Amino acid sequence: MFLIHSACFSLPHCSACCLFVCKYDLNCHFQSFTSINPFSTNSLPMFYNPHKLTQKIKITFSLRRKAGILPSLEDLLFYSIAEGQERIPAHKFITALKATGLRTGDPRLKECMDMLKVTLKSTSDGVMLDRHLFKKCVQSNIVLLTQAFRKKFVIPDFQPFASHIDTLYEKARKLSGGSALKSFLCLFAYMDHRMMSLVLISVYSLHRHTVGDTKVPFCLQSCVKPLKYAIAVHDHGTEYVHQFIGKEPSGLRFNKLFLNEDGKDYNHQLQHDCSLLQSENGFSNAEKFDYVLNFLKKMAGNEYVGFSNATFQSERESGDRNFAIGYYLKEKKCFPTGTDMTAVLDLYFQLCSIEVTCESASVMAATLANGGFCPITGERVLSPEAVRDTLSLMHSCGMYDFSGQFAFHVGLPAKSGVAGGILLVVPNVMGIMCWSPSLDKLGNSVRGIQFCTDLVSLFNFHNYDNLRHFTKKHDPRREGGDQRVKSVINLLFAAYTGDVSALRRFALSSVDMEQQDYDSRTALHIAAAEGHTEVVRFLLEACKVNPGPKDRWGNTPIDEATHFGHHEVLALLQEYNSKYNPPVNAGADKESTEKHLDGMLET
Repeated sequence: MFLIHSACFSLPHCSACCLFVCKYDLNCHFQSFTSINPFSTNSLPMFYNPHKLTQKIKITFSLRRKAGILPSLEDLLFYSIAEGQERIPAHKFITALKATGLRTGDPRLKECMDMLKVTLKSTSDGVMLDRHLFKKCVQSNIVLLTQAFRKKFVIPDFQPFASHIDTLYEKARKLSGGSALKSFLCLFAYMDHRMMSLVLISVYSLHRHTVGDTKVPFCLQSCVKPLKYAIAVHDHGTEYVHQFIGKEPSGLRFNKLFLNEDGKDYNHQLQHDCSLLQSENGFSNAEKFDYVLNFLKKMAGNEYVGFSNATFQSERESGDRNFAIGYYLKEKKCFPTGTDMTAVLDLYFQLCSIEVTCESASVMAATLANGGFCPITGERVLSPEAVRDTLSLMHSCGMYDFSGQFAFHVGLPAKSGVAGGILLVVPNVMGIMCWSPSLDKLGNSVRGIQFCTDLVSLFNFHNYDNLRHFTKKHDPRREGGDQRVKSVINLLFAAYTGDVSALRRFALSSVDMEQQDYDSRTALHIAAAEGHTEVVRFLLEACKVNPGPKDRWGNTPIDEATHFGHHEVLALLQEYNSKYNPPVNAGADKESTEKHLDGMLET
């Protein structure tokens, strides 16, 4: 906690260090009477702009910090958690950290967690941290920790969002019906259809939420197709890849023997298109498999990516239709020259048999959501071109014969597989892997489809939900009350600066012109205090606002105009106040007028 001028309500705010600077005096440094917690969004002043801190203020901050006047970020974080105490329990810090959505196992916090373990072992009181020990533990990761505690992530209020996800998960888990596609791959018929797991990872922040059997490994199956396509485009470019495959939804079964009018496959999500992507010459199957496997590990942030030999053998034994498709493509000259079709199919079966968990597959989805950067390692794994094209095709034809319905109702890029997985991408927000082996007749997870549908019913993640005036869904990307706070700030600041055109724009946009800030002050209070006659006239005449609202101290706009000596504004307010609140008797009205006039003479 730090002290600042109680009169400094218009303080520029430094987004890097969470401190406030007096707008009246750069030499003013926390010398007064109002205690503000810099990590509390409820204590922020009304008029601050984190993006317009002047160079002079930045230089002043730097000089003060070097001189030891300003507290460090580590100290600010300590004070915000300690709440006035000289030491904090280690578990309190860990609990507060988890509440932000970060995990203690986050690789970006490795230095902090390692130092915390060492520090706790080497101190006599192994559970308490004073300011110096705390600073020693967090200084390596202080930027990330400061962002987390200030909620500067893509989903600021992660815990409420995670609670909603749990509710959606439980609703989907209770669904019955569906079965494994026994005719396609008998190995999956023996899986427990009651199982379900879900993991989501947000971009940038690495918020991770896990529900269900998230450590159970399962095969990617068709979920590997967009990943292979992304690798192919990343390595060779879109133009080369689409010499052999198309971009259109087929409207047919995923394993149908059919080509488009150009003699190409419709898109990379079909069974035979994926075979084409693996037909590059010059490398053995072992080298190709090893390359793709290592690439997927990079996309998964080096989390679990394995291989199921039993699934591979089952794929090969039940792959008659795939062989038929392969020979058909070979006859139509769809493979590059010199391609060994049987070797390509073997590689295809191997790649479908790659094992993941919901944990690792969700990182792959988050890498696609993050524009090709792995959110765990920060490494660029895929080119922007590869990500863009992959998501486009996932959106249009990623869900077998349900692709059109899914694009219409869910509106997000996704890919399903017959092992029960659904790889879902919310671009620039998060990646999700939902797994449940109970399938519908089209080969999609019954519970996974239900979860995805409910997700976009609750949150505005559908591609077209953000059209203006279109939806009333929740937006977890905005901090709680964010829109109302911005509305009040913009309204009051327009009144403060005398910007009638801005106020007119707000009124035409159906903004409540009588909105109040945390001190119950309205735009009319501000305009009256500043003496902006035209603003007061517009609010009273055009907007018909109440001319006599009281703030937390009982002051009305008339009191403000009286106190600051704005005669013209006072007369205008009194005129409209008499119309809005007719006096009970003339004597009382006269007494009130004389009181205000006496106040003006005293000033």
